Amino acid sequence: MIYLFLVILAYLLGSIPTSVWVGKIFYGIDVREHGSGNAGATNTIRVLGWKAGIPVFLIDIAKGFVAVSLVGFTQFVPHSDSRILFQLVLGFAALLGHVFPIFANFKGGKGVATLLGVVLALSPIPALLAFGVFVVVLLISKYVSVGSMIAAISYALMICLIFYSPLSLKIASLLMAVAVIFTHRKNIQRLLNKTENKATFLFKK
Repeated sequence: MIYLFLVILAYLLGSIPTSVWVGKIFYGIDVREHGSGNAGATNTIRVLGWKAGIPVFLIDIAKGFVAVSLVGFTQFVPHSDSRILFQLVLGFAALLGHVFPIFANFKGGKGVATLLGVVLALSPIPALLAFGVFVVVLLISKYVSVGSMIAAISYALMICLIFYSPLSLKIASLLMAVAVIFTHRKNIQRLLNKTENKATFLFKK
């Protein structure tokens, strides 16, 4: 029962609609009705500015990190395959909660920040390197979507080819990359049509 409880708790953590609550409580608006319509940190910055966006970004990361860390309440042997597998289940539950939050009518964000928190808990060095890739690509291209997808792919490549990782994590990293690309399918279409908006608002003071 404890395992089921922890999975449900991880989903509820992921379901905390940070951007929606910040927008409604402090600004009186629902960020999903403005900008890109996405309930994430990027759209929060676009609609409400950095003052609101940074806390949303950090809390969304924390949701994924804390969810995976719930494994500490189990009896799994550290670094065992079963422990890592359960961490992946917890991380997936948190991501599911972010994308389909029970506290916000199941209309959430794309989960990139929460995914960052998940991989930081699973493998911090590859996760930080992947985040560095995201920043570099964002600075060069000005597209958050491109940075997110390339970062997810680079994380999977590092896990599979560079850093020693169990098979379960390798498979999960590939699935994560596919999931990020899938959630950005509309962005890909706009990129192909050259109608994707650059995130120039991120570089404004």
